[in-house]
Amino acid sequence: MIDVRVQSPVFDVGEEQRQLLAGRHDIGAVVTFTGLVRDFNERPDVQALSLEHYPGMTEAALHDIAEQATSRWPLDGVRIVHRVGRLSPSDPIVMVMVASAHRRAAFDACDFLMDYLKTRAPFWKKEHTASGTYWVSARDSDARDADRWEEA
Repeated sequence: MIDVRVQSPVFDVGEEQRQLLAGRHDIGAVVTFTGLVRDFNERPDVQALSLEHYPGMTEAALHDIAEQATSRWPLDGVRIVHRVGRLSPSDPIVMVMVASAHRRAAFDACDFLMDYLKTRAPFWKKEHTASGTYWVSARDSDARDADRWEEA
């Protein structure tokens, strides 16, 4: 039901959904979020983004976040794939896919997963620009987005 992977290779969203739905006829909704590298962020002209993590600890944190979602909503499947290494603008970074019998649970759970992933998963991002390399800071807006689930 929960599949979490941290990897360097690119993922195929269509293949991920085919695997999630294989042999299933009880799923009525699949919501997928795919995050991409932008060519701007903390600074303009981002040429690449490097993502680092602690193997084992990162996967455990992502699995814990997925378990929190399954305890809040009636889910039939959760897939999280997060890439690490050096990525270029427009490369996919993360995919969160949620399956449920009904759309509202799938939408809400996917939103929750991304908010918690952004604030609670141990990843470190470094931007590479023409003027140098910079660590990406946590955003207050990401913390506010995650905090709203504490009230729910």
